[in-house]
Amino acid sequence: MRFSLRPSEDSFYEFFSRAAQNLVRGAELLNELVQPDADVQSVSERLVEAEHDNDEITHELYNRINSTFVTPFDREDIYRLGSNLDDVMDHMEAVGNLVYLYGLSELPALPREMVDLIEVLNQQAAVTAEAMPRLKSMKNLREYWIEINRLENDGDRAYRMLLVRLFSGEYDALTVLKLKEVADELEAAADAFEHVANTVETIAVKES
Repeated sequence: MRFSLRPSEDSFYEFFSRAAQNLVRGAELLNELVQPDADVQSVSERLVEAEHDNDEITHELYNRINSTFVTPFDREDIYRLGSNLDDVMDHMEAVGNLVYLYGLSELPALPREMVDLIEVLNQQAAVTAEAMPRLKSMKNLREYWIEINRLENDGDRAYRMLLVRLFSGEYDALTVLKLKEVADELEAAADAFEHVANTVETIAVKES
Protein backbone atom coordinates (compact mmCIF):
# COMPACT_ATOMS: atom_id res chain seq x y z
CA MET A 1 0.00 0.00 0.00
CA ARG A 2 1.28 3.45 -0.85
CA PHE A 3 1.71 5.85 2.05
CA SER A 4 2.02 9.64 2.04
CA LEU A 5 4.74 11.08 4.24
CA ARG A 6 3.19 14.57 4.24
CA PRO A 7 -0.57 14.33 3.93
CA SER A 8 -2.78 17.06 2.60
CA GLU A 9 -4.42 17.97 5.87
CA ASP A 10 -7.21 19.83 4.11
CA SER A 11 -8.57 16.57 2.77
CA PHE A 12 -9.43 15.27 6.25
CA TYR A 13 -11.24 18.45 7.22
CA GLU A 14 -13.08 18.37 3.91
CA PHE A 15 -14.47 14.93 4.74
CA PHE A 16 -15.82 16.17 8.08
CA SER A 17 -17.36 19.26 6.47
CA ARG A 18 -19.01 17.20 3.74
CA ALA A 19 -20.46 14.78 6.27
CA ALA A 20 -21.78 17.63 8.42
CA GLN A 21 -23.38 19.34 5.42
CA ASN A 22 -25.06 16.05 4.59
CA LEU A 23 -26.51 16.00 8.11
CA VAL A 24 -28.05 19.41 7.42
CA ARG A 25 -29.62 17.83 4.35
CA GLY A 26 -30.92 14.94 6.46
CA ALA A 27 -32.39 17.24 9.10
CA GLU A 28 -34.12 19.31 6.42
CA LEU A 29 -35.67 16.13 5.04
CA LEU A 30 -36.95 15.20 8.50
CA ASN A 31 -38.52 18.62 8.70
CA GLU A 32 -40.56 17.77 5.62
CA LEU A 33 -42.22 14.98 7.59
CA VAL A 34 -44.06 17.49 9.76
CA GLN A 35 -45.41 19.50 6.84
CA PRO A 36 -49.06 19.10 5.79
CA ASP A 37 -49.53 16.56 2.99
CA ALA A 38 -45.87 15.45 3.20
CA ASP A 39 -44.78 12.86 0.65
CA VAL A 40 -43.46 10.49 3.30
CA GLN A 41 -42.32 7.86 0.81
CA SER A 42 -40.26 10.45 -1.06
CA VAL A 43 -38.75 11.73 2.17
CA SER A 44 -37.84 8.20 3.24
CA GLU A 45 -36.24 7.43 -0.13
CA ARG A 46 -34.21 10.65 -0.10
CA LEU A 47 -33.05 9.95 3.45
CA VAL A 48 -31.83 6.55 2.26
CA GLU A 49 -29.88 8.35 -0.47
CA ALA A 50 -28.42 10.78 2.06
CA GLU A 51 -27.45 7.87 4.32
CA HIS A 52 -25.71 6.15 1.39
CA ASP A 53 -23.86 9.38 0.60
CA ASN A 54 -22.68 9.58 4.21
CA ASP A 55 -21.52 5.96 4.08
CA GLU A 56 -19.48 6.80 0.99
CA ILE A 57 -17.93 9.84 2.67
CA THR A 58 -17.02 7.72 5.70
CA HIS A 59 -15.56 5.00 3.47
CA GLU A 60 -13.43 7.58 1.64
CA LEU A 61 -12.26 8.98 4.98
CA TYR A 62 -11.20 5.56 6.24
CA ASN A 63 -9.33 4.87 3.01
CA ARG A 64 -7.50 8.19 3.37
CA ILE A 65 -6.53 7.40 6.96
CA ASN A 66 -5.22 3.97 5.96
CA SER A 67 -3.16 5.39 3.10
CA THR A 68 -1.69 8.30 5.07
CA PHE A 69 1.43 7.87 7.17
CA VAL A 70 1.09 11.11 9.17
CA THR A 71 -2.39 12.37 10.07
CA PRO A 72 -3.22 15.93 11.22
CA PHE A 73 -4.27 14.59 14.62
CA ASP A 74 -4.68 11.23 16.35
CA ARG A 75 -5.97 8.71 13.81
CA GLU A 76 -8.22 7.03 16.38
CA ASP A 77 -9.95 10.37 16.92
CA ILE A 78 -10.34 10.76 13.15
CA TYR A 79 -11.97 7.33 12.96
CA ARG A 80 -14.20 8.15 15.92
CA LEU A 81 -15.32 11.51 14.54
CA GLY A 82 -16.10 10.03 11.14
CA SER A 83 -18.04 7.19 12.75
CA ASN A 84 -19.98 9.52 15.04
CA LEU A 85 -21.03 11.73 12.13
CA ASP A 86 -22.19 8.65 10.27
CA ASP A 87 -24.18 7.46 13.30
CA VAL A 88 -26.26 10.65 13.26
CA MET A 89 -27.34 10.02 9.68
CA ASP A 90 -28.15 6.39 10.44
CA HIS A 91 -30.66 7.49 13.09
CA MET A 92 -32.15 10.16 10.83
CA GLU A 93 -32.64 7.64 8.05
CA ALA A 94 -34.30 5.26 10.49
CA VAL A 95 -36.82 7.95 11.49
CA GLY A 96 -37.97 8.52 7.92
CA ASN A 97 -38.08 4.81 7.22
CA LEU A 98 -40.18 4.03 10.31
CA VAL A 99 -42.65 6.86 9.74
CA TYR A 100 -43.19 5.55 6.21
CA LEU A 101 -43.31 1.82 6.98
CA TYR A 102 -45.55 2.25 10.03
CA GLY A 103 -47.99 4.44 8.10
CA LEU A 104 -47.74 7.24 10.67
CA SER A 105 -48.44 9.81 7.97
CA GLU A 106 -52.08 8.69 8.29
CA LEU A 107 -52.26 10.42 11.67
CA PRO A 108 -53.85 13.90 11.62
CA ALA A 109 -50.43 15.19 12.68
CA LEU A 110 -47.30 13.97 14.41
CA PRO A 111 -47.18 14.87 18.12
CA ARG A 112 -46.00 18.43 18.73
CA GLU A 113 -43.21 17.15 20.97
CA MET A 114 -41.91 15.04 18.08
CA VAL A 115 -41.87 18.17 15.94
CA ASP A 116 -39.86 19.86 18.72
CA LEU A 117 -37.32 17.01 18.61
CA ILE A 118 -36.94 17.39 14.86
CA GLU A 119 -36.36 21.12 15.32
CA VAL A 120 -33.61 20.33 17.83
CA LEU A 121 -31.94 18.13 15.20
CA ASN A 122 -32.18 20.92 12.64
CA GLN A 123 -30.42 23.30 15.01
CA GLN A 124 -27.78 20.74 15.97
CA ALA A 125 -27.07 20.00 12.32
CA ALA A 126 -26.64 23.69 11.49
CA VAL A 127 -24.32 24.30 14.46
CA THR A 128 -22.25 21.21 13.62
CA ALA A 129 -21.89 22.14 9.95
CA GLU A 130 -20.79 25.63 10.94
CA ALA A 131 -18.18 24.28 13.37
CA MET A 132 -16.52 21.58 11.25
CA PRO A 133 -14.42 23.97 9.11
CA ARG A 134 -12.95 25.41 12.32
CA LEU A 135 -11.35 22.07 13.15
CA LYS A 136 -8.36 22.98 11.02
CA SER A 137 -7.46 26.01 13.16
CA MET A 138 -8.83 24.48 16.40
CA LYS A 139 -10.16 27.95 17.27
CA ASN A 140 -13.55 29.10 18.53
CA LEU A 141 -14.84 25.56 19.06
CA ARG A 142 -15.80 25.77 22.73
CA GLU A 143 -19.07 27.56 22.02
CA TYR A 144 -19.91 24.79 19.56
CA TRP A 145 -19.84 21.89 22.02
CA ILE A 146 -21.54 24.01 24.70
CA GLU A 147 -24.40 24.81 22.31
CA ILE A 148 -24.73 21.20 21.18
CA ASN A 149 -24.98 20.13 24.83
CA ARG A 150 -27.66 22.77 25.46
CA LEU A 151 -29.64 21.59 22.45
CA GLU A 152 -29.30 17.96 23.52
CA ASN A 153 -30.79 18.91 26.87
CA ASP A 154 -33.68 20.57 25.02
CA GLY A 155 -34.10 17.33 23.10
CA ASP A 156 -34.17 15.31 26.32
CA ARG A 157 -36.96 17.51 27.69
CA ALA A 158 -38.97 17.20 24.47
CA TYR A 159 -38.48 13.42 24.54
CA ARG A 160 -39.70 13.13 28.13
CA MET A 161 -42.77 15.25 27.38
CA LEU A 162 -43.41 13.11 24.32
CA LEU A 163 -43.39 9.99 26.48
CA VAL A 164 -45.89 11.61 28.84
CA ARG A 165 -48.18 12.30 25.89
CA LEU A 166 -47.78 8.84 24.38
CA PHE A 167 -48.79 7.17 27.63
CA SER A 168 -51.64 9.58 28.36
CA GLY A 169 -54.23 7.46 26.56
CA GLU A 170 -54.50 9.81 23.58
CA TYR A 171 -53.30 7.09 21.18
CA ASP A 172 -54.15 3.42 20.85
CA ALA A 173 -51.56 0.91 22.07
CA LEU A 174 -50.21 -0.02 18.63
CA THR A 175 -49.76 3.62 17.62
CA VAL A 176 -47.97 4.28 20.89
CA LEU A 177 -45.47 1.50 20.14
CA LYS A 178 -44.84 2.88 16.64
CA LEU A 179 -44.43 6.48 17.79
CA LYS A 180 -42.19 5.40 20.68
CA GLU A 181 -39.79 3.68 18.28
CA VAL A 182 -39.61 6.81 16.12
CA ALA A 183 -39.10 8.94 19.22
CA ASP A 184 -36.23 6.70 20.36
CA GLU A 185 -34.48 7.19 17.01
CA LEU A 186 -34.92 10.97 17.22
CA GLU A 187 -33.46 11.01 20.72
CA ALA A 188 -30.60 8.77 19.58
CA ALA A 189 -29.83 11.22 16.75
CA ALA A 190 -29.69 14.12 19.23
CA ASP A 191 -27.40 12.07 21.47
CA ALA A 192 -25.21 11.19 18.47
CA PHE A 193 -24.75 14.90 17.72
CA GLU A 194 -23.50 15.31 21.28
CA HIS A 195 -21.08 12.40 20.75
CA VAL A 196 -19.69 14.29 17.74
CA ALA A 197 -19.24 17.40 19.88
CA ASN A 198 -17.59 15.41 22.68
CA THR A 199 -15.11 13.96 20.19
CA VAL A 200 -14.33 17.43 18.85
CA GLU A 201 -13.76 18.63 22.41
CA THR A 202 -11.39 15.72 23.04
CA ILE A 203 -9.45 16.52 19.88
CA ALA A 204 -9.27 20.23 20.75
CA VAL A 205 -7.95 19.49 24.26
CA LYS A 206 -5.29 17.13 22.88
CA GLU A 207 -4.19 19.67 20.26
CA SER A 208 -4.15 22.68 22.60
